[in-house]
Amino acid sequence: MAFEAVIFDFGGVFTTSPVQNFAEFERKHGLPEKFIGDVIKTNIHDNAWARFERAQMSLEDFDEAFAEETKTAGFEIRGATLIDLLKLHFNHEMIAALARVKAAGYKTGCITNNLPKIDSKGMLAPGESRDVVEQIHANFDHIIESSKAGVRKPEPRIYEMMCEALCVEPEVCIFLDDLGVNLKPARAMGMTTIKVPIGDVGPAVEELDRLLFPT
Repeated sequence: MAFEAVIFDFGGVFTTSPVQNFAEFERKHGLPEKFIGDVIKTNIHDNAWARFERAQMSLEDFDEAFAEETKTAGFEIRGATLIDLLKLHFNHEMIAALARVKAAGYKTGCITNNLPKIDSKGMLAPGESRDVVEQIHANFDHIIESSKAGVRKPEPRIYEMMCEALCVEPEVCIFLDDLGVNLKPARAMGMTTIKVPIGDVGPAVEELDRLLFPT
């Protein structure tokens, strides 16, 4: 396969995954494993989290709506509490991989589900440099943010938008994401997908190198 472009998710790929923070919160409060994730996946295209990522509601409205959804599921978590859990650390191995991909001449893109007024810099853990985000962004030819585009993964349109921006067909693209639900539509379009394991990006970097730089 002659690949032309590599498209990356941001959180969970270049940074640790929020899922790791969610799991810690769940353990601390005696909640079922993946409680938060299950709420976020329920009514996946029209729940509070989805609408907030598309900037269809304010933080205040999200705070109330997410509290109601989680209360219905058995344990109330305010939306503002969820936002406070988005404190992420960099995965420098993946940052270096992006630099290699860019240096080799491949087109690069980033599709990120993010929140209005809370960009990638706003999700960093204390002590992490915001300048590193700028360094990462400099290696992308195009970035699509859900809160600005009004569309989010896993809606197929957001992947189409990236292909249009990069002037490529899906079949010549590799897409990396830490969530399987976001990989499925990309794969259905014809992209080669790589799942980034939560907690260890190494296997994904190795697979990417194998596809782009075979020995």
